[in-house]
Amino acid sequence: MAERQRRTIWAVAAVAVGIVAVGLGMIVSRPARARVLTGVVLRQEGDPRKQVPIASAAISATDGVSTVTALTDAAGLFRLNWRARVWPGETIALKLRHPEYQPLDIGEAGPDELYVFRMVPVAREPSASGGPPRIVANVRVRYAVTTTTSINAGSAVKTFEVINTGNVPCKGDHICSADGKWKAAIAGTSLDAGEGNEFAAARLSCIAGPCPFTRIEDDGFSTGGRRIHVTVRNWSDTASFLLEADVIHTMTTDMIRQSYPAEFGQGLDFTLPASAQGLSLQADIGGTDIVYPLGPTLKLSWATCSVKVADHTKVYHCDLKPGFVFKNR
Repeated sequence: MAERQRRTIWAVAAVAVGIVAVGLGMIVSRPARARVLTGVVLRQEGDPRKQVPIASAAISATDGVSTVTALTDAAGLFRLNWRARVWPGETIALKLRHPEYQPLDIGEAGPDELYVFRMVPVAREPSASGGPPRIVANVRVRYAVTTTTSINAGSAVKTFEVINTGNVPCKGDHICSADGKWKAAIAGTSLDAGEGNEFAAARLSCIAGPCPFTRIEDDGFSTGGRRIHVTVRNWSDTASFLLEADVIHTMTTDMIRQSYPAEFGQGLDFTLPASAQGLSLQADIGGTDIVYPLGPTLKLSWATCSVKVADHTKVYHCDLKPGFVFKNR
């Protein structure tokens, strides 16, 4: 009887150990994933067109053990990364802060989603003067682009002769025809278009003499350029040629361009090509039309602006400062 009880106890213990081992194996084998949380932060608005990205929003996240922080870029994008590993089912608490928006706390977030957080703007204070807001109207975007313009400045013409006597047998000490039978001569000419000019559509014509018994020896004109030249071989009587080309003058200038931004609520958006220079905004502020240059810091007295670059295009967003409103708003 005692022996049977001992065997039963050992069997129960073995089963218990097996259960514990399986459980531990399941825990150890449970897949762990790198802690990466990605998302964007936008302004909370009912109109999707007004849900603009919020730049420089501070994001802090904690799992109760470690904490990481990040700032959103111009597109509102943030990425939070941990060196440790996160287990399935674990959650992360986030805090979003920006001086122009109400604080936002997220109680639970995991690493497997793309998050879109929306922050509510802080209520605008009345204008410092205590009076009515100043009206911003007729906003235009002004910028310069460098362009190259070519104009036809005329043409150049020059004649020359290749002097020779035909039917003179060629000897070893003379220039000969292509087949080496007849005495030949070589002559040519050149043209200079001048500083800032180039030749285009250059052409050579044989205008007198036994043209079939001539050939171009050196073609230095057909590709154009500031200076062109040509030489011709002639193995018969004297032949006359005409070299002619169009003169093209090329100018590099800064062209001022103007466009209109899109206005949504208290903000405006516009894009510029990557080559744009000298950006400024022209606007009617309180009844006075003024051009406001936007330097590298994008500072304006009546708006706060930011820029991001996407596909070689600069994307700008500006929000009116307190005390300013767009016309008819």
